[in-house]
Amino acid sequence: MAITVDSLLKERKYPFIASLILILIISVTLFILTTNTTSLYSLPQPSVTTNPNPPLQQTNGNVTDSVTDRDSDLVIEWKACPGPLAVDYIPCLDNWKAIKALTSRRHMEHRERHCPKPSLRCLVPLPGGYKVPVRWPKSRDMIWFDNVPHLKLVEYKKEQNWVKRSGDYLLFPGGGTQFKDGVTQYIQYIEKNLPKIGWGKRTRAILDVGCGVASFGGYLMDKDVITMSFAPKDEHEAQIQFALERGIPATLSVIGTQRLTFSDNAFDLIHCARCRVHWDGDGGKPLLELNRILRPGGVFIWSATPVYRDDERDKKVWESMVALTKSICWKVVAKSFDSSGIGLVIYEKPHTSSCYNFRKENNPPLCDENTRPKTSWYTPLDGCISSIPVKNTWPTTWPERLKSKPSSLSTGPDAETVFHEDTRHWSEVVTNVYIRGLGVNWSSVRNVMDMNAGYGGFAAALTNLPLWVMNVVPVDGTDTLPVIFDRGLIGIYHDWCESLNTYPRTYDLLHSTFLFGNLTQRCDMLDVAVEMDRVLRPDGVVIVEDNMEMLKNLKRILQSLHWSTAIHHQRYLIGKKGFWRPQTER
Repeated sequence: MAITVDSLLKERKYPFIASLILILIISVTLFILTTNTTSLYSLPQPSVTTNPNPPLQQTNGNVTDSVTDRDSDLVIEWKACPGPLAVDYIPCLDNWKAIKALTSRRHMEHRERHCPKPSLRCLVPLPGGYKVPVRWPKSRDMIWFDNVPHLKLVEYKKEQNWVKRSGDYLLFPGGGTQFKDGVTQYIQYIEKNLPKIGWGKRTRAILDVGCGVASFGGYLMDKDVITMSFAPKDEHEAQIQFALERGIPATLSVIGTQRLTFSDNAFDLIHCARCRVHWDGDGGKPLLELNRILRPGGVFIWSATPVYRDDERDKKVWESMVALTKSICWKVVAKSFDSSGIGLVIYEKPHTSSCYNFRKENNPPLCDENTRPKTSWYTPLDGCISSIPVKNTWPTTWPERLKSKPSSLSTGPDAETVFHEDTRHWSEVVTNVYIRGLGVNWSSVRNVMDMNAGYGGFAAALTNLPLWVMNVVPVDGTDTLPVIFDRGLIGIYHDWCESLNTYPRTYDLLHSTFLFGNLTQRCDMLDVAVEMDRVLRPDGVVIVEDNMEMLKNLKRILQSLHWSTAIHHQRYLIGKKGFWRPQTER
């Protein structure tokens, strides 16, 4: 029987339908009980008026543009974010008032999240001369300078071939601090030292700590490896912005005082090339955090001066690293030096917890899993060793692992059936609705974000296209991030009532499915729309699946932003962002 859009919509089954019904009942009850109370998450509304024939207007005081919603005569005054640095504004990382008030910066507290309350409802302006980004795969090696007009790294890293300026472009030759012979040879060198790594087969989802401009992850894509590259927003100006403009997965983060926003036992491999993290600092908490997110049997590749230099400082660091890795039962599986004199060491995390019981000292101690926090959202770093699951097996090789039963899947009686049904459903919907039926130009899509990813079925259905997906698991919902990593995909935890750790204009497409019903019980849809506008590139697209009430409300807001919008099948809102911005002060 032929598959039609209508048949797909009618037979749609939701993995968490029981949970959603329960949440709905609770939400309605709370709403009734708190009608006359101010919500903790309430934020002031923008200027909203009605006008039967409202013109585009400009005031001489605060510079704003007023736009009438074409469906409801709703007028929203939008302001441009102020200041010379507004084009790169990241609300939760650029909250200078909160940063200045910190009592300590010893553990990188100033690089962590400090979200403004209430959030600023302003629109980020475009850099002068901004253009539609260079398309992948050309973008891996060159991007428009005007889109990311920062030259500090060009000068600072000119001897290491990170990035160069050439006319209207920034070029990325594939060099790095540890890649003196180029990143391609470095990748081959790693596999030569440990053949069982098996790029793109055994090793699929990896983390690059302190990634620079993310050339390591960019070149590994040729081998079917997907790399989550991350670095803080620091003096290495715009390094993550460069990575995302190139079309390489990346996020802003720091190993400071809080857990990284990843699930336990997530990554097959973690890499650090001169990443400037003091692994033995604060009682070894930074390395314990890597141990938490590294899959049992996974490896940590460390290429840094303590591995191959013998000056007094490096020797002390190496001795501390030897003691710390031994205390958490990591073993050295390779150590070598290449022809340029650069060296690396590869550690392997144990497959089971048995080694922990035979240590001479219980230091660091094993975590008490009954009291240890399960979340990784504003959660302090552990000072203990997280347990290794008893039923622990390495995933099947890629690409089979994408559709195989994940080891972290719930043990409920119907869990596996629901998982496979979810995979089948998304495969059909993406093929028959999203690709063929919504008018999206997928050839221009590279960086994709699924705002509430579930099992990652949307991303799984897109793996044959030349794009990548950042799978977001909302912190107030069911925790499916372990399943996503088990499938060989990547993702993060996030609360959409707050801003995301990314630069403006970094995604080509945003997707959500029935996100807003629960979300709007906690925060205002307008704030979420402002964040969507911030992270989406001009000419970028959103695909929102939801009920008609939510779609109409969101459509009004997007139209006020001068986006073009359309609703398909009474179920999908397609919005396309343009180049319009409110006028900025001169």
